[in-house]
Amino acid sequence: MEKRFHLSATDRKVGGVCGGLAEYFGIDSLIVRVAFLCLIWFAGCGLWVYLVLWLLAPKRY
Repeated sequence: MEKRFHLSATDRKVGGVCGGLAEYFGIDSLIVRVAFLCLIWFAGCGLWVYLVLWLLAPKRY
């Protein structure tokens, strides 16, 4: 079975991006959320990455 990235329908706070990435990589979603917060805080690009993934990623039903 092919592994694909989808927005999470169950593990979501805003758009399901972090939950979807956590499911895809098989890690805890808290780690992904902290990584996005660090990207937003230190690099400033985390918000843009999150928004692009939210808009382009398919939803899991």
